[in-house]
Amino acid sequence: MPHTPLPPKNRTRARQMRRVMTDAELKLWNELRAHRLMGLGFRRQFPIAGYIVDFACPTHRLVVEVDGSQHGDDTRAAADETRTARLQQDGWTVLRFWNDDVLTDIDNVCLHIVTAAGLTAQDAARHAQAALSTTEAHP
Repeated sequence: MPHTPLPPKNRTRARQMRRVMTDAELKLWNELRAHRLMGLGFRRQFPIAGYIVDFACPTHRLVVEVDGSQHGDDTRAAADETRTARLQQDGWTVLRFWNDDVLTDIDNVCLHIVTAAGLTAQDAARHAQAALSTTEAHP
């Protein structure tokens, strides 16, 4: 996938953010990375429209944000709404999860992501079969 030109400051900030992830971001990344979640290709700390989003699946135009308690503050919540509106304007679907939800209920978080990506039970069966075939072919 070609990269969008970024100001060096944004690129540096995204790299820094990749090195310092919260526990919730790390737990979710371990589910999303390397196409582990139903073959969806996610990128972490991905720059879009002047923002750096936690996780993005460019092929499905899906953004996943993991929010801590600071996002409950009225000022921060208003900024999040502005950011979400801007991303949606560019055709992205934005999902937000609280850190606690990711840490305590990762299965439902992943199910919500898969559903938002538009994948079905048939897709899940195909993906599981493909993974099984790959495992059998390369023990």
